[in-house]
Amino acid sequence: MTDDGAQAAVAARVPGAAALGLLAPPGAAVVPAVRLADPEWTAQVLTARAVRQRTGDRRVLATLWWYSVSSVLLTPVLAGLATGVRLSAELADTRLHVLGGGTPVAATTRAGRGELGPELRTALAAVVAAVAEAGRMRERPLWAIATDSLANRLLAVGRAVGDVEAVTALAAPLATAVGSPLPGPRYVDVAAPAGGAARFTRRASCCLLWQVPHEVVCTSCPRRPPAERQVLLEDLAERM
Repeated sequence: MTDDGAQAAVAARVPGAAALGLLAPPGAAVVPAVRLADPEWTAQVLTARAVRQRTGDRRVLATLWWYSVSSVLLTPVLAGLATGVRLSAELADTRLHVLGGGTPVAATTRAGRGELGPELRTALAAVVAAVAEAGRMRERPLWAIATDSLANRLLAVGRAVGDVEAVTALAAPLATAVGSPLPGPRYVDVAAPAGGAARFTRRASCCLLWQVPHEVVCTSCPRRPPAERQVLLEDLAERM
């Protein structure tokens, strides 16, 4: 696959494109995204990450891996959707850019050719199946993670371009185009005590980070009691 300049056009329209993972950092290793659909390769990745994440629980390792990689993998096509440039979601067109320790930080692709919804569904289904097999777990929780990544990344792009309302409005139609078993993405607008409001993803999934030693439950985790989560989000909205 060669760089046809389509993603560069998207990055030029999104402030902070490098921080969002739309530009590959110098020195990062390149991994063809088709490897994500290989359960044996994925199992090796999980084994390598086990020492660093201090757990041998394959389900936890797989969940954390997919939480990380799905966010990076989806960013180019979602940023393209938000800026009116069709980018490819096909794994064969996509490359991951990985820092030392195997942390994915960016993804690059080329101009898209077909319909985004079915293309994205094919890519997600292939990777979810591989992660589920490598993690010895069900696929359904991984689809929930995918919808949260979709919602989170559109929210991040919306903040970057200064139009959260319009960009997050793209989430539901895209999820519908992908189809079941991808859950519908959801958002919640939280008012800060001192005034103003901020939009957050109303998550459908848990990343299981709290099952890693010395980590805690995330602020927006659906495992938190709703009233507790609301207070924590209000505090976060106050600081934004």
